Amino acid sequence: MRSVQIFGVKSSQGTRAAERFFKERSIAIHFVDLKLKPMSPGEIKRFIERFTLPALLDREGKAFEKAGLKYLKQSDAELLAKIEREPLLLRLPFVRCEKKISIGQDEAAWKAMLD
Repeated sequence: MRSVQIFGVKSSQGTRAAERFFKERSIAIHFVDLKLKPMSPGEIKRFIERFTLPALLDREGKAFEKAGLKYLKQSDAELLAKIEREPLLLRLPFVRCEKKISIGQDEAAWKAMLD
């Protein structure tokens, strides 16, 4: 039986969509609430290597603007520290199924994970 790991926050529409998508297909879900437990450095590194750090950020979100990131230049280390404190800066959810990963609300990627 295959399972997926979803990193997100309960208030995120994308996170809820991912949970619904996999539940409808009877796929076991391991949910990691980023408000309670930040991603491990190794886990976030896996997503950064695949997508790059700037691609992980939700540039359209309120949290991004509120954090002043539209105007501030930050080092990767500073950005990672901010992300750890405020997961809503990310394009949630982050989904992992075996070696396949996706960011954001991406049903096409989720379907590909199940093939």
